[in-house]
Amino acid sequence: MSSASFDDTLAALREVLGDDGVRVGAAIGERSMTDWTKHAATRPAALLLPRTVEQVARALAICNEARRTVVPQGGMTGLSGGAIPRASDIALSLDRMAGIEEIDTASATMTVLAGTTLQTAQEAALEAGFELALDLGARGSCQIGGNLATNAGGNRVIQSGTAREQILGLEVVLASGAILSSMNKMVKNNTGYDLKHLFIGSEGTLGIITRAVLRLRPRRAARHTVLVAFDAYDKAVELLRRLSAKFGTDVSAFELMWPDFFRLGVSLTSSGRSPFAEAYPLYALVEHASFDAADDGESFAAVLGELLEEGVMLDAVIAQSVGDAEALWAIRECTAEFPVKLDPVNFDVSLPTGALGEFVDRCRVALDEKWPGNVSYFFGHIGDSNLHLTVDGRSVPDVSHHAIYAFVYDMLKPYGGSVSAEHGIGLLKREFLAVSRSPEELAAMIAIKAALDPNGILNPGKVI
Repeated sequence: MSSASFDDTLAALREVLGDDGVRVGAAIGERSMTDWTKHAATRPAALLLPRTVEQVARALAICNEARRTVVPQGGMTGLSGGAIPRASDIALSLDRMAGIEEIDTASATMTVLAGTTLQTAQEAALEAGFELALDLGARGSCQIGGNLATNAGGNRVIQSGTAREQILGLEVVLASGAILSSMNKMVKNNTGYDLKHLFIGSEGTLGIITRAVLRLRPRRAARHTVLVAFDAYDKAVELLRRLSAKFGTDVSAFELMWPDFFRLGVSLTSSGRSPFAEAYPLYALVEHASFDAADDGESFAAVLGELLEEGVMLDAVIAQSVGDAEALWAIRECTAEFPVKLDPVNFDVSLPTGALGEFVDRCRVALDEKWPGNVSYFFGHIGDSNLHLTVDGRSVPDVSHHAIYAFVYDMLKPYGGSVSAEHGIGLLKREFLAVSRSPEELAAMIAIKAALDPNGILNPGKVI
């Protein structure tokens, strides 16, 4: 494209969005240049800030006609590079498309604009007497549109499923500018292809999510949190299964932390002190959530006491107040500090729960043999087979992030695991997608992309 043709495109976009809706050059802030990975920070050719779905549609139609590539951006909290632009791309931010449009108490649904932060939606649900089950550490910054575009998981997947399970209806703008609106509120709607599932998890490569109908859940009135210590991984799995058999989906979180991660998490809390008097080989943060406001946690504590006597656990600290629970969760949610404290090389894999402990042991040994002195942190949500590993790039100087990715993903192959459990593929995992997907599956993805975005303008270079 010539500079003149780009100027023409900008002029057309300004007619639709207004001068304050189109930014170029130094007017584009650093936030639009990269995500939490800090990878390849690049100022896009322009930044669009639409306020309505009609503006998104008209802007995409202009860009499609001019063959200008568009990168959708939300809260920029991603960990796979899915929203990172190139210098030639036009970034499209959903920041100005935020707000709760409706809460339908009869249908137990919430209609939101895509730029609404997850925390805002959670708080609105609570005020209405419901819960939005999706939850993750970036809740104050991440946006609903990005949560859906990546099919975010988070802390409570074991109880309520991923972002995909929280959605009934979706509005999406296609590359052509066509508005695909299916703002369904019904749980049962068996009318042909369920098109929303094409866009959930597609990371903006098939269309830009602009609105969603979220499925709300009854509010759980009582929560009880415990930090547990084990001597072996199989004991953690046994505890999970025993608690699930006793309490079912009232077990809302089961966050496993290996000692390296636990020590770091403790060091980053306000007190800097471990809740335990001694160190242990493995830890889990467990949450029990009941619908009964009168549930004082005695039955949960009694079962934990029995399992402690049986030797399933080595030790346990039960939160006695909301403040105690928040302090325990602060250990697990120290990952918010990773982009600041580390040069993080993040992995978000899944593999069969029974093999997860073995994989950690093998991975740790292999990393130590390959790069002696590396600093690596292991943690995860074993109830949904999700393991996170973060290698501090500072501890392996002169080793590229790419080399570390390739090494760990090669170890994952024999397990038939996934290179992304909840963070998405984006830019950083694209070349490794074949570890988890067959040639036939990849061909089908490419065909879908070609059908919905024939000119390839939407989030180029991401996913496939």
